[in-house]
Amino acid sequence: MPRTPQFLRRTALPVHACLALTALIALTGCSDASPAKSSAAAGSTESAATTGTPAPGPGTASASTSTSGSSSAKSASPPVHVSIPSLGINSAVMRLGLNPDRSVEVPPADKGMTVGWYTGGSVPGQPGPAVLIGHNDTRYGRAVFHDLKKIAKGADIAVRDDRGTEIHFEVTGRETASKKAFPTSRVYGRTEARALRLITCDGSFDAAGHPVDNLIVYATRK
Repeated sequence: MPRTPQFLRRTALPVHACLALTALIALTGCSDASPAKSSAAAGSTESAATTGTPAPGPGTASASTSTSGSSSAKSASPPVHVSIPSLGINSAVMRLGLNPDRSVEVPPADKGMTVGWYTGGSVPGQPGPAVLIGHNDTRYGRAVFHDLKKIAKGADIAVRDDRGTEIHFEVTGRETASKKAFPTSRVYGRTEARALRLITCDGSFDAAGHPVDNLIVYATRK
């Protein structure tokens, strides 16, 4: 079961702080403060002292078994660019896989203005949750998802694939999730919807200088 990465801090602090967390079908570490979280998902959440999202609970798919995730990545065109006009965000999209310890890769700190797509999840526009990861801030300063918390319901997110096709998504909601109570089912859960999740870090810092929350934006293909 893949585990999610740490996040680089949102301020100019050491590298091992807040990386934009990833919400997809096979990560671990981040949690949700929502009271709607199921006990099964809660039981599957790993300790998140330094990591991001939690392992998927019963009923969710893993990166290696998701029929709406990794299989679609083999047949669909991968994303190469994402834009959010209302926030002035325009970014190339890099591919992210898994680290040797099964944690999900994140964009390197020196690419703070570049969004990453987790290739073990769904391809944007295909059935299932596709996950885009972006930094809030890095030690180099303000990063691509710095203003993501300002996104409004109904906002347009455009993802262009490597064939030049632009796919539009409409924001349906957002939430700030504690890394100790991540909404595993909502983020990772198997779905036939053509869903998109954007994730970055959020909230105050713990004693080690790591953000205690993650910001999750939910969107659906128009």
